[in-house]
Formats: sequence, structure tokens, C-alpha cells
Amino acid sequence: MTRVKRGTSNVKKRKNVLKHTKGFRWGRKSKFKQAKEALMHAWTYAFRDRKARKRDFRKLWQLRINAACRNQGISYSKFINLLKKNNIELDRKILASLAENQPEVFKKIVDSVKD
Repeated sequence: MTRVKRGTSNVKKRKNVLKHTKGFRWGRKSKFKQAKEALMHAWTYAFRDRKARKRDFRKLWQLRINAACRNQGISYSKFINLLKKNNIELDRKILASLAENQPEVFKKIVDSVKD
């Protein structure tokens, strides 16, 4: 079998790792071993936090809807229950933006489900 020298492919691999660690602090941006370790953690956190962001935004929307509902004299859970019973399919993101930016429209929605 012929001998394969790994110089070219290793240089390519190192350059690729160091390209992704641009902006990291201390030796983690320039030293291959530390950069590789930092990237493993960074990509793990990025994957985890893409999932967490969805949870965080849903909590935020629920808080905003709840605050707007309380002003109208109804609790969040009762409001959501009435929406489902009346087959009004607005998601929490839309409801939260209506409550924040267009309170009069949100008030009409609350009034329509209360009746």
C-alpha cells in the first residue's frame, strides 16, 4: 500500500476549525487543541439554546397575554380555554403582539370570547 502523508488534509482541517473560532478569547482562537475543545462546547450550547429560545419566547408571550387579559378582567387560562371552545385559532405570538401593539383589537377578541 502506498504511503499517505497527511500534511495537506491536516492543514485544511486545522484551518477550518480556526476559521470557526474567530472572535473567541485567549488561546482558543489560535491554538488548534483549545479551539477544537471550545468549538465542541460552543456548538453544543448553540444546539441546546436554539431549543430553549422557543420555550423562552412562549413564556414571554404567555406573560404578555396574561397581563392584557387581566386588564380586561379575565385570567389567561380562562381566555385560552374560551378561545379553543370558540374555535378561534390565533397563536400566542399573534395574541401577544396584538395585546402589546393594538390593545383595542385585543379587547374586541376578549369581548367576543366572553359572550
